[in-house]
Amino acid sequence: MAETTRRRISGIDAARGIALLGMMAAHVFPLWDTGVTAEPNVVGLVFSGRSSALFAVLAGVGLALLTGGSRPHTGRDLRADRTAITVRAAFIGLVGMLLGYLNVNIAIIMVHYAVLFLCALPFLHLRLRVLAAWAGGWLLLSPVLAFVLRPWALENVQPAGVLEHNVVIEDFFTPAALLSDLFLTGFYPVLQWLSYILIGLAIGRLDLLRTTIQLRLLAGGIAAAASAKAVSWFVMGQLGGYEQVAATEGAQRPDFEIIYQVNLGWIEQEDSWWWLGSSSPHAGSSLDLLHTSGTAAIVLAVCLLLTGRLPGLLLPLSGAGAMTLSLYSAHVWTMSWADAIPGVSDGVLYWFQVIIVLALGTVFAAFHWRGPLESMTSTFSQFTRDGIRGSGIRHR
Repeated sequence: MAETTRRRISGIDAARGIALLGMMAAHVFPLWDTGVTAEPNVVGLVFSGRSSALFAVLAGVGLALLTGGSRPHTGRDLRADRTAITVRAAFIGLVGMLLGYLNVNIAIIMVHYAVLFLCALPFLHLRLRVLAAWAGGWLLLSPVLAFVLRPWALENVQPAGVLEHNVVIEDFFTPAALLSDLFLTGFYPVLQWLSYILIGLAIGRLDLLRTTIQLRLLAGGIAAAASAKAVSWFVMGQLGGYEQVAATEGAQRPDFEIIYQVNLGWIEQEDSWWWLGSSSPHAGSSLDLLHTSGTAAIVLAVCLLLTGRLPGLLLPLSGAGAMTLSLYSAHVWTMSWADAIPGVSDGVLYWFQVIIVLALGTVFAAFHWRGPLESMTSTFSQFTRDGIRGSGIRHR
């Protein structure tokens, strides 16, 4: 059992490593190629939107495993889990706010990530079927609610209804704008992104040790990802939705067609309900959430299948994925000064970081080390958990 569990964790960490490399690519490279005609490139078409969604879904999976896996904790164990996760979220949020002071052209996800942890607390005791119902309902309804509330927040919450910068400590002095940015108007709106956490929690309540479950997860991911794109193609293409959104005020820009394909989060999606039919990256619609959750399930299932049979095959990825808090923070810090170095191409900058990330992941995994920030987070949260649960009480 110990060996199988190690492999399962290795597969989850490998998927997390893939998410990290994908997010790094979206941060380093442009999302389209310029020239006579601008065209989306591989980064824009493959990694944009999907990598960060994979990161969030895996956060939900991790929370499920921390709280009992297929047998969720109850009673004192659950109270201890919730308190420890709150401490973990506070630490991650603090690191994210400190990174927010860096001069970097990256939408840092960590503060939103921490808030998502807190929002997950009421759902940690739920079993699979109830979680699945919550996840499905949230995926369907949260984009509708966001579509209604976001314009109101932008118009009525002062100042501006959106921070227009990464969250820093001083933003607590403007709590309305901070909450608006975190939940509605920011680049990773918690209102919709909680769908990823709930889906990840549901996946984590499965018996992921079983090959049949891994294959079903793979098939379900393919079906979800493909059906979301098919429905969006029908709504936006065949029913005329694209023409309707292209006529709105926010879409009146020369690069709208290409932005629609690679990052719809850069456009104010107002004035037409047809926006909800898009599955474009960062659209925040139900179809976008469904598609990216499906691709996340595909990546996770493949990683679980591979590491279950060839445990060392993805070691560099799983090693890096086990310390993403440290490596993501180091990547953001690197990007804060790398742009000032003349003559360094995007390719050199990216692959240099990839080599470092994979090398560190391999070394840390080989020596069973934890990343420095992971070690601190684990120490704080474990101390809190043990204090509530008591040294003589063990969870089952």
